[in-house]
Amino acid sequence: MPQHDVRLEMLKPWLAEQLLQRFAREGLGDVPQGQLTPASSDASFRRYFRWEGAGQSFIIMDAPPPQENCRAFVAIAQLLGGAGVHVPCIHAQDLENGFLLLSDLGRQTYLEVLDENNAGALFEVAIEALLVYQQLPMEAPLPTYDAALLRRELELFPQWYVGQHLGKVFDADQQAAWERVCAVLIDSALAQPTVLVHRDFMPRNLMLSQPNPGVLDFQDAVYGPVTYDITCLFKDAFLSWPEPRVRQWLEGYWHKARERGIPVQAQLGDFLRASDLMGVQRHLKVIGIFARICHRDGKPRYVADVPRFLDYIRAVLARRPELAELSWLLGSLLEAGE
Repeated sequence: MPQHDVRLEMLKPWLAEQLLQRFAREGLGDVPQGQLTPASSDASFRRYFRWEGAGQSFIIMDAPPPQENCRAFVAIAQLLGGAGVHVPCIHAQDLENGFLLLSDLGRQTYLEVLDENNAGALFEVAIEALLVYQQLPMEAPLPTYDAALLRRELELFPQWYVGQHLGKVFDADQQAAWERVCAVLIDSALAQPTVLVHRDFMPRNLMLSQPNPGVLDFQDAVYGPVTYDITCLFKDAFLSWPEPRVRQWLEGYWHKARERGIPVQAQLGDFLRASDLMGVQRHLKVIGIFARICHRDGKPRYVADVPRFLDYIRAVLARRPELAELSWLLGSLLEAGE
């Protein structure tokens, strides 16, 4: 742990008080001498610690305001947990300072254990969790994935990847092509049926847990396109699967969603097209985010996964002629190498 860690110095007495109260409530006696260790960190400003002692284990979220908002995490945890999705139980909260005491869903993410042999079984239960929250009535006060949000996300690509990472600026023809591509992607997203969208439903945010899976990192949930999360699950930042297998999983989800009354597209072909275009919108956003994390936040390791997202995009471009201008645009930007 870093020296002179002001946030950690704030967290420790708060944690000690919460543990004291919890052990007293449950009649467990005095709080044992426990060990506080880093659990994980991510591309945001959040970080996580694990406290262990006397057979007890808890996760502590450190989400410094104003960069992070614990209130959204708490509200959506209650929403998802109430529907039966396995999310962390919130044992204590300090929303002003950005501290949460959470149940521990385990030490292994799907990302760490997925392989070609167990992927089918693990994705099956992940899809079940997805179907559960997609059936929720859209009554919570969540933002919507509207045109403005979709546009802001897309603009991360020219701003951070093209501008900061490649050191280029769109010329007039490239800018016009970009605008037309954005219109196709945004129109497709807005035409889709709407459900609760996690926005990062991927193996890194799913825990090998009982019941399986544990779902994390849902604080940015919105109401938006039905294909978003299922596409995110199979076209991940850190794992890639053969196209035929992804198609099989997507078809399986589509059939199950229709059986559950989830408002997916009536025709499989329309669903697959919407998934393709939704994926391209997300991939362009993520490429921009990875470049931003590198150049603004000094975390260059994420940029190494940009080629994976470019490959996802190219696979879609090969079968979606309506995105031919994006193919030309990428070629004109990356002709000298990625």
